[in-house]
Amino acid sequence: MSQPPRPPVFLARETYRRRRLMDAARLLPFLGVFAFALPVLWFNSPATSGAKIYLFVAWLALIVMTGVLAARLNREPPEDEDGGSR
Repeated sequence: MSQPPRPPVFLARETYRRRRLMDAARLLPFLGVFAFALPVLWFNSPATSGAKIYLFVAWLALIVMTGVLAARLNREPPEDEDGGSR
């Protein structure tokens, strides 16, 4: 008595991408904490000005990444096959 093979799990491409973007948005604060804590972990203390430049660049990169994620997540959600939106 063998069971019939199950159909493969399929997610629409846009829905899958939107979920991955939401995952990236959830991980962004942790990336920020790690990026800001990184100068503390440097063993050979860099010049204070180098650390300040690094923190400014990390801060700016987080702002840009947040803006890009927010813009892409703000788009209209994809519609299902039956015409309704999720």
